[in-house]
Amino acid sequence: MTSASFFVPPRRRTVLFVAVIGVLHVLALHWLGGQAGRAPVHEQAQLVSLAIVPDVPSPQAEPAAPVPLPPPPAPPIPALPVIDLPQVVVPDAPLPLQVAPPPSSMPESPAPALAQLPAMAPAAETAAPAPPPVVEQVRRYKTNVPASAEFDLQVDRRDADGTKWTGVAAMSWQNKGDSYRLNLEVGLSMLITRINLLVLSSEGAIDATGVVPIKATEKRRGRAQTATHFDAAGKTIRFSATTATAPWQEGAQDKASLPFQLAAIGRADVNQLAGNIDILVGEEKEATVFRFQLVGEETLDTSMGRLQTWHLRRPPKRGSYSSQLDIWLAPSLQWYPVQIRNTEANGALTTQTVSKITVTGS
Repeated sequence: MTSASFFVPPRRRTVLFVAVIGVLHVLALHWLGGQAGRAPVHEQAQLVSLAIVPDVPSPQAEPAAPVPLPPPPAPPIPALPVIDLPQVVVPDAPLPLQVAPPPSSMPESPAPALAQLPAMAPAAETAAPAPPPVVEQVRRYKTNVPASAEFDLQVDRRDADGTKWTGVAAMSWQNKGDSYRLNLEVGLSMLITRINLLVLSSEGAIDATGVVPIKATEKRRGRAQTATHFDAAGKTIRFSATTATAPWQEGAQDKASLPFQLAAIGRADVNQLAGNIDILVGEEKEATVFRFQLVGEETLDTSMGRLQTWHLRRPPKRGSYSSQLDIWLAPSLQWYPVQIRNTEANGALTTQTVSKITVTGS
């Protein structure tokens, strides 16, 4: 540069200075553009971002990728009730878990895991039937069964409230040597008819033990007939009114045959009537040992006159029977029962007294 050019007027120098500065800016921008072309893509994006939004805070570090969680455990299968399985071997390996399908697609058949279980035994065994009641053993007696006869009896009844009424009874005793048949009808005699209130029947054998019932029936007015079966071979007494049974014993009787068995005992040996006389009696639903005691000898007034009798009594027995039974036997008339009286627990009293006896056998 020459000295002359240096001394250019000030205005020209200013213009020249601005032009030089402009050229330098152009060159600088050109250089920067080249450098920007060679920068990585993410740096270019960062530069552009900073140029457009200078106030945006510096970006924070990206969060770490979430760690995948394990799948939730399957819901527990409800425990089956504990049941005693006798003689069942449980495998060591656990049974595979089965996931139930949605309700709309549930199969009708049971799940495979349950289908493979062994059959379960019943929770409790069926209770064994109760054994028949134990009946006390009774003593054995010598017997001499009385001959056949027909009986007419007067019936006097006094109810618990004091009401009195009378009736009649007819009894038929048939001794056929090795068998017997007995029938008793108790009722009311009207002017032109008779109403039976009670009908008893008994039939069976006769042997060295005396009267041996096989079947006895009882029919009360307004009730169905009941039957009692004596099975000597099976040692069992059965009742039509119940499924219960009772042990049979030698000398067992029913209600109708009982007085004639007592007569057979007295006829064979009067000394057997001393002390207790125990006889097993089968009734409508049970068999009970009747214990008789000798009250003594008594004179009895009847339509047949005064009769000398032996008075036997079965007092009430708590837990077995609540009534008192009295029987009068006449030694002069083959020890036939000539009067029978039943005193109930409520005070009701029924007395049957012989009015006529017709002996039909020897």
